[in-house]
Amino acid sequence: MSFQPDATDLAILRLLAEDATRGAAEIGRALGLTQPAAWRRIRRLTEAGVIAGRRVVVDEAALGFGVTVFLGIRLAVKGRVSLEDFERAVTAIPEVQVVQHVLGQFDYRLRIHARDIADFERILRRRIMTLPGVGQVEANVMLSEERRPGPL
Repeated sequence: MSFQPDATDLAILRLLAEDATRGAAEIGRALGLTQPAAWRRIRRLTEAGVIAGRRVVVDEAALGFGVTVFLGIRLAVKGRVSLEDFERAVTAIPEVQVVQHVLGQFDYRLRIHARDIADFERILRRRIMTLPGVGQVEANVMLSEERRPGPL
């Protein structure tokens, strides 16, 4: 049987999605719960697998990475290069932040952070285009992004 969160659980998830550093006491105050009651609910959500972890959101621009590019990659010849070989090679590139195996026009979608367009060109030429099996590549430079917390 799957876990069914109630309204209070969903409120806790919204607060944690907004700021995962919030403690049980702060969450309890925001929702009219005691700290132990909030802590028990958070623990139950974690044990049920609803909370799979907590992450830090890094501002890439503050670290000097001002360009985000989404790449669509179609492998040149399916079957000759194993997907595992491609995935192992692409995940070793530090600027590649997300690797998604997808169905559609491309085989993979990548999210790449670069310092500027010249840095992205270097990453593309020296790292991406030399990966095993790379055929067609399409780049889309991100102009802006609105982050949404998800369907809570």
